[in-house]
Amino acid sequence: MTGKRTLKGNRVPFSRQLIDTAMEIGLYPYFIPITGEQGHRVNIHGKDTVMLGSNNYLGMTEHPEIKKAAKEAIDKYGVGCTGSRYLNGTLDIHLEMENLLADYMGTEAALMYSTGYQTNLGTIFALAGKDDYVISDQYNHASIVDGVRMSRAKVIVYDHNSMSSLEEAMGQLPDEAGALEITDGVFSMEGDIADLPNIHRLCRENDIIIMVDDAHGIGVLGPNGTGTAAHFDLDVDITMGTFSKSFASMGGFIVGNEDLIFEIKHAARSLMFSAAPTPSNVATAMKALEIIRDQPEHRENLWKNARYLKDGLNKLGFKTGSSESPIIPVIIGEEPPTMAYWKLLLDAGVYTNPVVYPATPKDRNLLRNSVMATHTIDDLNFALDRYEEVMNEIPLDDEENDDL
Repeated sequence: MTGKRTLKGNRVPFSRQLIDTAMEIGLYPYFIPITGEQGHRVNIHGKDTVMLGSNNYLGMTEHPEIKKAAKEAIDKYGVGCTGSRYLNGTLDIHLEMENLLADYMGTEAALMYSTGYQTNLGTIFALAGKDDYVISDQYNHASIVDGVRMSRAKVIVYDHNSMSSLEEAMGQLPDEAGALEITDGVFSMEGDIADLPNIHRLCRENDIIIMVDDAHGIGVLGPNGTGTAAHFDLDVDITMGTFSKSFASMGGFIVGNEDLIFEIKHAARSLMFSAAPTPSNVATAMKALEIIRDQPEHRENLWKNARYLKDGLNKLGFKTGSSESPIIPVIIGEEPPTMAYWKLLLDAGVYTNPVVYPATPKDRNLLRNSVMATHTIDDLNFALDRYEEVMNEIPLDDEENDDL
């Protein structure tokens, strides 16, 4: 920037020099281009690579019926909506999908947004204001954190999945203050599941609205893949989901009772001032939902693969934390060996996601693995063999690793 007025902004906690150096030595893990289809195997730098870093849990990006639905939607509606849902952007396919979502999730109403991030921003902004309180799990997604900031509500963060900490947070609420409890259903880095039965009990006892961000739970958990609340046979006030994971598309949604959805629909700024989801994205998600609902074998295969990979990693001596889902962390500890593991695995043909501070505590850096229904046993064995080779090259400190 030139001139005397230099913007400080909200810069990343890394210098340009550090990033350039990481790029030069091949340890920059972001913006890696993938050539071709996002499936269980991908092409990276011309190499066939087992994809263990995607949220494509049910492998729907490769499904021929879903590709066909997207193409047919383009032929019928064109490629974009060119306006928000409030104005010219609402198509009949949007309303059809919202009705389908409500029916699938067993609620009165649904509302779609253009992205999952916008879904949390708009919903939280509409629900909580400056005189309200939001009680939020320590490991909740960044979109929840940003939504609370945008709403200007007072926030109380409780220790991850700790019910004693949640009770303590609830004890800080002033009498009669409006309150919203928000938790991920399946936590995106650790792969563990929220203690929703106890969260539900405490919220009902204290007259607190419950919102579950189930981006990683819908399609994966519960009867017909309807998510974490259904997995525990519970009713919550609002469930948020996305199309960019199991539904192989782009967008987000909430479901709940009709009055609440109506209020949010007319207050959510990220809905009001964003272009509507494109017809092809909606058609993709719609066809994926139908397949997920009607063909349980995809979900069954996902869980079989998840158990196989986790068992294999544990037998090799890796720590996978408290994962209870197809998200399986390999907890390394310090950042340098985490990045070395990531690089060696990628060079050997296995793509994982390195998760380092501030996305995780400083001493809990990890590799995030996520399994797909479309992985073959050969894919998973290949990945396990590569993990074993890297462990032989960079042994982990067993004593240090036992503490994680």
